[in-house]
Amino acid sequence: MVGLARPASADLPDPDELHFECDRIGHTFLGERGSIEALRDVTFGVGVNEFVCIVGPSGCGKSTLLRIIAGLENPTSGRVKFEARQRARGGLVVQENGTFPWMTVTDNVAFGLKLGGVSKDERRKRALVFLERVGLAAFADHYPHELSVGMRQRLGIGRAVVMDAPLLLMDEPFGALDAQTRRHMQTELLNIWAGDRRTVVFVTHDIEEAVLLGDRVVVMSARPASIIADIPVHLKRPRNFPRDLAAATGIIDRVWTLLETSSDAP
Repeated sequence: MVGLARPASADLPDPDELHFECDRIGHTFLGERGSIEALRDVTFGVGVNEFVCIVGPSGCGKSTLLRIIAGLENPTSGRVKFEARQRARGGLVVQENGTFPWMTVTDNVAFGLKLGGVSKDERRKRALVFLERVGLAAFADHYPHELSVGMRQRLGIGRAVVMDAPLLLMDEPFGALDAQTRRHMQTELLNIWAGDRRTVVFVTHDIEEAVLLGDRVVVMSARPASIIADIPVHLKRPRNFPRDLAAATGIIDRVWTLLETSSDAP
């Protein structure tokens, strides 16, 4: 099994079991103009309660890998192996996460709970707790068209978070946000994760974001993508972004070098 190293920190207990493992995942897209091999022999493990960030060159297949982990797409080869007690697939949050324009903010956040059979009163209660945490409580009864892009993005995150899924899969969730809102949501996500310690797999193009959020940074090569590095992040939690950015410079530089080398390869 690959990649269960955790930072040596009293604030980050080692995972006591594997949540899932990607075992030699390969994926090829077939089209009218031929085939495109996106993933090749992708193998790494994620422990229960870990926060793992994935970075790689644009178009290398990071989103495809996340969809395979989520069970939304089947790999051409290999498999995702979940441990017996971790069978449930996770909630997937993407950058352009859609909202239902005819539903209020509260009902959008609580939609997954409704599908799960949760009572109306309990749905509203849980949705309002999240909205309060991310500064949207005053907009609970508004509709998506009355919100900014950043506010609407929080709804997509909220929908996954309030479901209490043990695995949260996030594909560039903060990519559409302005810098200030993005920093706020990064902090809020870490607070949510620290509170319930669910497993998070987070895809991003922002190397600083990956290092400052993650326990580990998994680096993918250019297409066909494979894992070229699995780097533990030795920063204590809770993290302070201005302070820890300086402490993380060495890791950030290492990831940049790996990506530049991969992108330049023939």
